[in-house]
Amino acid sequence: MPASVQSPPRRLRFRSFELDPASGELHQDGRKVPLPHKAFELLRALAEHSGEVVTREELRAKLWSANTFVEFDDGVNHAVKNLRQALGDSAENPQFIETLPRYGYRFLAAVEAAPTLGPEPVRRRRSTITAVVTTVALLAVVALLVFIPDGWRGRFSSNANEPPIRSLAVLPLSNLSGDPQQDYFADGMTDALITDVAKIRGLKVISRTSVMQFKDVKRPLPEVARRLGVDGIIEGSVQRSGGRVRITAQLIRAATDTHLWAESYEGDTRDVLALQEEIARDVAKKIKVALTPEEQMRLASARSVNPEAYELYLKGRYEWNKRTQAGLKKGLEYFQQAINLDPTYALAYSGIADSYTMLANNRFVSGSEVYSGAKAAALKALELDQNSAETHTSLAYVLFCYEWDPEAAMKELRTAIELNPNYATAHHWYAVILAEIGQSEEAMREMEQARKLDPLSVRISANVGHLLYLRRQYDQAILETRKALELEPNDRMTHERLGETYLQMGMSKEALAEYRLISSSDEPDPGLVCAYAAAGNRKEALRILSWLKQKSKREYIAPYYMIRAYTALGEKDEALAWLQKGVETYSGGMDRLKVDPAFDPLRGDPRFQKLLRRMNFPQ
Repeated sequence: MPASVQSPPRRLRFRSFELDPASGELHQDGRKVPLPHKAFELLRALAEHSGEVVTREELRAKLWSANTFVEFDDGVNHAVKNLRQALGDSAENPQFIETLPRYGYRFLAAVEAAPTLGPEPVRRRRSTITAVVTTVALLAVVALLVFIPDGWRGRFSSNANEPPIRSLAVLPLSNLSGDPQQDYFADGMTDALITDVAKIRGLKVISRTSVMQFKDVKRPLPEVARRLGVDGIIEGSVQRSGGRVRITAQLIRAATDTHLWAESYEGDTRDVLALQEEIARDVAKKIKVALTPEEQMRLASARSVNPEAYELYLKGRYEWNKRTQAGLKKGLEYFQQAINLDPTYALAYSGIADSYTMLANNRFVSGSEVYSGAKAAALKALELDQNSAETHTSLAYVLFCYEWDPEAAMKELRTAIELNPNYATAHHWYAVILAEIGQSEEAMREMEQARKLDPLSVRISANVGHLLYLRRQYDQAILETRKALELEPNDRMTHERLGETYLQMGMSKEALAEYRLISSSDEPDPGLVCAYAAAGNRKEALRILSWLKQKSKREYIAPYYMIRAYTALGEKDEALAWLQKGVETYSGGMDRLKVDPAFDPLRGDPRFQKLLRRMNFPQ
C-alpha cells in the first residue's frame, strides 16, 4: 500500500484577498501584496480561526520561538501594524482585525477555502522538487556563510548594499501600563532615550518636539521618516510595575519598513538611566556607528537615581513641555519636590532654571521675580554635572537674559553643542542670541541646524521667520511664519510674530486680522493697539491701551507690550519710561532691543542708547 501523501495547506479566501500558505504569499484581486514573513504568519493564524479570539499567549507560542531575539510584545505589535497597512485596515474602525486590549485578536472577515487549481499529483511533485532544490540551495548558502572568512562574508549579505543609517527618530514609547495617568512616565522615557542616543556624534537624532507629533498617530513608518528626514526609526514601549521597569525597543530601516533589531531591557527603577544608556550603546553597535572614547564614557556614566525623585522629574518635564503658565508653575513644583528627595539631582535643578526663564521669556511674570532663583538653580545644576548639554544650556539663557553677558552665554552654548551636537535647544537658543546681538548670518545657520534636528517644532519654525523679520526681510519672514502656522494653526506667539511683520510692511489690515484671531471681547491682544494706530483708528487704539493700563494695576503686563503701544501712538517719552522699567525688571522682549524694527523710532534718543550700553550689547 503506497504511503499517504500529506495534503498541502489549503489556500484561504476572504473578500478580495487570497492567502496561499504554500507559497507564503498574499494576493488581492490577483495582485501580490507585499507582506513581511511575521505579518503573513500572523494573518494565517488569525484567518484559520476566523471569528475566534486568538490570545497573545497563543500567538507567542505559535509564532515566536523561545530563543528568539525578537521581543514578543513589540514584535507582534509591529506585525499587526504591517498587516493592517497591507489590508487597508485600521484599529479604530476594524474590518479585518479586532484588537482585544492586552488579551488578543479576532479576525472579523468570513474565510473560505479557495478552489484547488491544476492536477493535484503534479502540484505535489512540483512542490516536492521545489522544496528539495530550495533546501539544497539554502544549505549551500549557509555553508558558504559559515566557512568563508569574516572579511568576505559581508559581500554575500543581503544587506551589504543597503545604505548606512545616519539619522534616527525615537518615536514616543507606548505606555503599556493600561493607565493613561502613566503617560508622563512613557513620555519621560522617550525624552531620556532621545537624549542618550543623541550623544552619539555620528548620528543625526530628531528632537522631542517633532517626534511627539506622532504620539498615538497611526501612520506608515516610511511616511513618518520622510516628514522627519531620517533613515531609521526606533519604536517601542515602557511598562512599570512596582519597583521594576521594562523598556522594549526595536530598530527599523524606515524606507523599506525592515525590522533590523529588537530587544527588551528590564531592571530596578533605580537603574533606569543605565538601561537607557545600554539601549543607546546597542543602537550604535547595531548600525555600526563607532563610539568615541568620550561617548563611551558618557554612555557608561549613569548614576543610580532615587526612583521617586526621578518620577517627579518626569512629571515636571511633562508639565514644562506644555509651555503654558500653569504648566510651567506646576513643573516647578515637581522639580522642587524631586530636589527635596535628592539634593544632588542636576537635571531637576536644570528644570527649575528652565521653568523660571520660560515664565519670564514668555512674559507671564517679571524677570526680576525669577532671576535669582533661575541663576542659583542653573549654577547648581552645572556644579553637579558639567558633562550635560542641558545644564550648560540652562545657564546660558540666564547669562544672556539676566546677566546681559552674551559672550559668556554663547560660550556655554558652544560647550553644550560640543557635548551633544544633536541638542536642538542649544542650537536654537544660540541662534536667537546671535541674531539679537546682530550676527544674523551665523544666526540663520544655527537656526537651520536646529530645524533639521527638530523639523516639526512650531517654535523653531516661527523663529526662522522671526530672524528674517529682524533682518528686515519681511516677505521671506511672512512665508516662513505661515509655514509655522501650518504646523500649529492656533499658536498664539506665531500669530503675534506674523502681526508684527505685517505692521512693518504697512499692512495694518492684515495685522489687525492676526491680532483679532488671538483676542476675545474681554481679553484683547496688546498688539491691537499697534494695529489700530497703524490703521489710523487712534480712538480704538487708546481704548485698548486704557484697558491694558487698568489691567497692569491688578496683574503683570510685560513692559514690552506697553513700549510697543506707546511707540505706535508716537508717545516717545511714555515708551522710553516703560523701556526703562523693562530693562530694570529684566522683562521678556528686552533681549530684542538692539535689532527689533519695532524700536526703530526710539533709536535716535540718547536715553535709548544709554540703555543699550547698560545691557552690554556689542556696538
